[in-house]
Amino acid sequence: MSQNKTASLGVTPASILKKNVMLIVLVLVYCVFAVWTRGGIFEPMQFTNLITQNAYVYILACGMLMCMLTGGNIDLSCGSFVCLTASIGALMMVNYGVNTWVTMAVMLLIGVVYGCVLGFLIAYVNIPPWIATLAGYLAFRGLGTSILSKSSDTNSISVNQIKSFTNIFSGQIFKTKASEFNWVCMIVGIAAAVLVVAIIFVNRSSRIKKGYEADSMGMAAGKSALGAAAILLVMWKLAQNQGIPVLLVWVTVIVLFYSFITSKTTIGRHFYVVGGNMEAARLSGVNTHMIMFTAYLNMAIITVISSWTMLAKLRAASSTMGTGYEMDAIAACVVGGVSASGGAGSIIGMVIGATLIGVINLGMNLVGIDANFQKVVKGVVLLAAVAFDILSKKKQS
Repeated sequence: MSQNKTASLGVTPASILKKNVMLIVLVLVYCVFAVWTRGGIFEPMQFTNLITQNAYVYILACGMLMCMLTGGNIDLSCGSFVCLTASIGALMMVNYGVNTWVTMAVMLLIGVVYGCVLGFLIAYVNIPPWIATLAGYLAFRGLGTSILSKSSDTNSISVNQIKSFTNIFSGQIFKTKASEFNWVCMIVGIAAAVLVVAIIFVNRSSRIKKGYEADSMGMAAGKSALGAAAILLVMWKLAQNQGIPVLLVWVTVIVLFYSFITSKTTIGRHFYVVGGNMEAARLSGVNTHMIMFTAYLNMAIITVISSWTMLAKLRAASSTMGTGYEMDAIAACVVGGVSASGGAGSIIGMVIGATLIGVINLGMNLVGIDANFQKVVKGVVLLAAVAFDILSKKKQS
């Protein structure tokens, strides 16, 4: 008979610190910027900015997570592919008057075709992912820039007038006047907080019934309190700034979808198995080629979704669009605890990592730090996260 286990048997302050180090770092970094900006980062508008300006990080990082799980593989082409698909979409809607939904379908079809080609080259031709995606990194930026330069003297195409497109991804839900408190937003926040608490305790109960290791009651209560408090704080601030951004809805749906895939489905478990030991996975019957193919097909599709959101937010396609997006997505995953060698990582960790990257971006912009130095800071954070991951594995072994 299996004996129920709880995390309390092996929980120590050191283990709690180790498991939540990036969450603690996130809180500390936010507090530093709160002091540095004299509370400016705590203004309701900055909560909206944090979400809308970094939506692409959350979205792309979901796809990057799936690639990295297969063995630390990455996609260097996603930023340039955002530029290309956004350029094609803007050209179709503005210059040729193509229907918004038809344009979005064409952009998605381009993503599927590219994903299939890329997935085939990596999974079946065995071209190293960084080489295959580096080719896209170079080619797609050139193609996107070429399209824009031939269509506009300014190397950009504005879609501001295409309201049927921009309204899908921008604005706020149940928007109120700037001076009014959005009670609908707050009610949604309360419902979300209650749902998170219920999920945590239901999952704990389920794990105990199955004989798996589970959090202690105190640990579950602590996670519930922190999760609910974070949600209520964010929604309270958004309620003071006219309501829930549409981009937050998109990000939430995508994050929840990938959370379900990675934690509740067989194919999600296969990604972890392949990343842990590809040969062992193959011998146990996992179609490793298909997993690799799926990872890059999925990445191409999620990149198209990101291009939709950013084209609507920026209101224009430009030759610089998507610059550095791939690095932010990789950084969000690594900082969030996704193993650089594959086989380990979670969506919630990625969300924490993406939020940390977003807070650093927002905070440094508010205090007026030079854009070049911002890259230095993010590089140091990324290196520290990788070093922590490697040192943790050495201690475990």
